[in-house]
Amino acid sequence: MLLQELETQLLALTPTEKAEVIRLLAQSLNNSWPGITKTPDVCGGDACIAKTRIPVWLLESFRREGSSDAELLQFYPHLSAADLVNVWTYADAHLEEIEEAICKNEEA
Repeated sequence: MLLQELETQLLALTPTEKAEVIRLLAQSLNNSWPGITKTPDVCGGDACIAKTRIPVWLLESFRREGSSDAELLQFYPHLSAADLVNVWTYADAHLEEIEEAICKNEEA
């Protein structure tokens, strides 16, 4: 996407949507994602839900296979809807990283 196209799309957003874009960009610049941690010696350093060993790529792969948020919350009753929002936000912002992790784990 060209910067000019992005600018046009950003200007068309509602104020609420613009605020969300700003929040996502600030998180990305700070490499700070609430509820998501990356620890070198945990799950190979993959991004995980904080205080768990559940990697973002795993939940994203379930979502791609058709699992709903409700089903995931049933499979993982200790997770919250907010955890899933954090996972989807992180996954959307780090598509290449998540895609690579999914491929790597499918090969294993």
